[in-house]
Amino acid sequence: MDYSKHFLLNTETVKQYVKDKTNIFDGTDVSDLKSKEISDGNINYVYSVANSQKSVVVKQADNKIRTSGRELDRHRNVLEYKTLSIEGKLTNGMVPKMYNYDETMSAIIMEDVSAYKNLRKELHAEKIFPKLAEQISSFMVDALLPTTDLIFDRHQKKNVVKEFINVDLCDITEDLVLTEPYYNYKNRNTFDDALDNFVKQNLYENDELKANVAELRNNFMNNAQALLHGDLHSGSIFINQNGIKIIDPEFAFYGPIGYDIGNVLGNLVFPLVVEYSKKENKNSEFMTWLENTIEDIFDLTIKKLYLKYDELVEFPLYKERKFENSYISSIIADSLGYAGTEIIRRTVGDSKVLEITSITNVEQRNIVSKALIKIGTDLILNRKLYSAGNQLISDIAEISDSII
Repeated sequence: MDYSKHFLLNTETVKQYVKDKTNIFDGTDVSDLKSKEISDGNINYVYSVANSQKSVVVKQADNKIRTSGRELDRHRNVLEYKTLSIEGKLTNGMVPKMYNYDETMSAIIMEDVSAYKNLRKELHAEKIFPKLAEQISSFMVDALLPTTDLIFDRHQKKNVVKEFINVDLCDITEDLVLTEPYYNYKNRNTFDDALDNFVKQNLYENDELKANVAELRNNFMNNAQALLHGDLHSGSIFINQNGIKIIDPEFAFYGPIGYDIGNVLGNLVFPLVVEYSKKENKNSEFMTWLENTIEDIFDLTIKKLYLKYDELVEFPLYKERKFENSYISSIIADSLGYAGTEIIRRTVGDSKVLEITSITNVEQRNIVSKALIKIGTDLILNRKLYSAGNQLISDIAEISDSII
């Protein structure tokens, strides 16, 4: 086949493509390969290709969104490949291995991580993963802090920041996460009519909240602190009892470290509040584990940030303890603020999460939504006041109890 111009692969052509671009299936005829589309979204095309012994995944970008036809720069695929390559080295393989990248075809051939399962779906099934807090806190600290110019050469970092300018995908975040839930100028927010007054009072007309969100939005757009995954929710974390694999960093760009940390924390609040809301069949073991996990992720991330900072930072001015404390404190405050914006946007915005959409009882869903909006607001407004994970869980539980 001719790959000199971009065209969309399909379940047949992708088999030949993998044969032509790698030696993974040397000795296997194309006719003996099996392929299927495993896309889980409306932006990219994702295929698995396998024989009886091994398999790979091919992820290809097109220049438009599949459902709406909106134009989207295929450059995001380059950024995903580069990000996964960098994160793979920094985190000792907590991302899929990269086998090939083809800029013309906007296609990545990578490790098949199907031995790991989607964390959001696993949590929805109330499965417990005792190592999650230890693993995800290590991933975040190891992937994020070394890409700052506290550690990374400042001249090289400036050039890398230019490489990772991600206009289209950042525009999505700036709108859907950091604008529309508070200023519904595109009329895309969706929630039950019974919540109209609650949303109006707590979000649209909450001037203090909107001023704080403006600070977070401005920080997101202007603080080129570290190379972010950019969309580190529980659907981008694949897990089993042995480890994790982080996928889909197509929203990668240089931004505030707290945005990634906040996405992880915020997305774990959804299953916890849903568990709180159950009047019957409450799984106390799962609920306690979730509480402990959120608490541990918060505490371990702070601890590991200090350890990594002291290990790697060498510039004398940055080694001043007062600066270090201020730097890490600002990361933690950002993390809680962005956890709040993630919780709110998934509750009232048009990109919902399984934890909310799967609640069939409208009254329960609305109660959960109210609790989530209040929790998100608390995290945004009080983001500089929290210093320990148990404080976080205490307030989440108290707010939930007051509404549920």
